[in-house]
Parts: sequence; C-alpha cells; structure tokens
Amino acid sequence: MIDTKINIAGVDFKNPIITASGTFGFGREYSRFYDLSILGGICTKGLTLEPREGNPSPRVAETPSGILNSVGLQNPGIDAFIENERDFLKSAGTVIIANIAGNTIENYCAAVEKISNTDCVDMIELNISCPNVKEGGIAFGVDCASAEKVVSNVKKFAKKPLIVKLSPNVSSISSIAKAVEAAGADAISLINTLGGMAIDYKTRRPILANVYGGLSGPAVKPVALKMTHEVFKAVKVPVIGMGGISTAEDILEFLIAGASVIQIGTVNFFDPNAGKNLVGDLTRFLSELKINDINELIGSLVV
Repeated sequence: MIDTKINIAGVDFKNPIITASGTFGFGREYSRFYDLSILGGICTKGLTLEPREGNPSPRVAETPSGILNSVGLQNPGIDAFIENERDFLKSAGTVIIANIAGNTIENYCAAVEKISNTDCVDMIELNISCPNVKEGGIAFGVDCASAEKVVSNVKKFAKKPLIVKLSPNVSSISSIAKAVEAAGADAISLINTLGGMAIDYKTRRPILANVYGGLSGPAVKPVALKMTHEVFKAVKVPVIGMGGISTAEDILEFLIAGASVIQIGTVNFFDPNAGKNLVGDLTRFLSELKINDINELIGSLVV
C-alpha cells in the first residue's frame, strides 16, 4: 500500500492534489466529470466580502503554453457563497480551502472573520496579490512590510489554518515568505500568476480589455519550481506549490523541490478530468519508483 496522506497545519489531505483557486469554480461543474472526493482538496474561486462583477471582456486570452486572464475576481460574495455552496461543499468529501481577497486590511479582516464561521471550510488561503487602495493601488504582497501587516491583522480573525498565497512579481519571494511566516501564516502557497499581456498585431490593440493580465499554465512552471524551492529553504511552515502543473512528473518535481502539496490550475481548463487522472497517475508513478510514503519526497532535492 502506498501512503499518499499529508498533514498541513493539522489538516489531513488524502493526497497532495488540490485544485487551484479561479480554475475550478466551487466544484459543481467539475463534479459532473468525476467524484470530487478523490481529490486532496478544492481551493475555491476567490471570494470577497461583497459581490464583484469583475473586469470587462475580453478577459481571457490563450498564449503559447498558457493563458492570460484579467477576470478581476468576479464572485458572488461571501454571504451568497455560504448560502448557496455550503451544503454542496460539505458533501464533497475532501478538504475545502476558501480563497479570500480584499483591497484594504479592514476588508480582508471582515471577510476572513465571516468565512471562519462557516462549517464547510477547512482552511483559508489569503490572496495578497490584490491592490491596496489605501496605498495607491500597490499590491499587499509585493512589499515585506505591507505583506506582514495584512497577515498579522488577518491572523487575529482566522479561526481556521491560514495559508498565504504569494505573488511572483517581486524581487525576493523568500523575503516576502519570511515576512508572512513571522506574521503568523500556517502555510505558504505559490506562485500566483506572472504579469503579462497579448497584442493583436492587426488592430494594434491589446487582446485583453484590461490590457494586462496574469499568465498561468505550463509556461510558468520553471519559475514556479524555482520559487517553490527558494521559499522551502527560507521558511519552516509547509509550502504549497503551483504553476504549470499538468502531469504526475510535474507533481513529483514540486514535491522534491519542497512543496508538501500542490495545486493544479490551467490544466483543468483543457482537461476537465485532470484531477482524477493525476491522482491515478501519481499513485502509479510512486509504485514504479518503489516509494511507499509520499512524504519521503518532500524537499528531497539533491544539490
């Protein structure tokens, strides 16, 4: 028997495969393809205190080996999420992580306090790549001081283990990781999307209505793998890796680099059965490698 169970901050995952925020909705659509209980976990679409309509269209563009998006955190708000998704998620049979976004510290705190009180969520993932409207629109997660400030304040209201999701658009991601660890993060997830754009050469106009977007998919994997390893070396809390993962080999690489669990994102768009298939593929690979406990792999990179 191969043991694929992993514990993060007191939460047990049956395997290391979690669906990434913004790529899986709240799971309903994908539940028509396979039994969601096979997954290690589901990270919900980003939630804000109040409903958001998001950015104007077009807001998704395909690129070589990836996609650009500027969806703008379209979501129904936390109250509607709890009312409409609670029962479904409670019956999903897997770990549920609520991704939370905000644009002020007060907004983040109120959102986390509210989501902490629902019984369908096991953990909270804090997206600190959102702009701080009180500081000229600079994202919380690109500066050590602002990242530490928002996490330390939010931690007071978090009744569930707190994961902090980091942006790769920084000069030193390990410094940001240390700052949020010091502020009370129970785990760190990375990477969020890389900044990018696409242009229609015929019209000489940007393809995205918002001009710039976030790049995800296989193209970002080498960057994500490097940053995962850097953060693993820098902190003591568990690391959740993501960025371009689409195969079981990718998962093994991230675990070896230091990730305790991983998230799959863009692959869900081009293969709705990816989660189910990767669980089976990963188990087969572990068997072929004669690894009986997946925890043996975590951080085992030889340099």
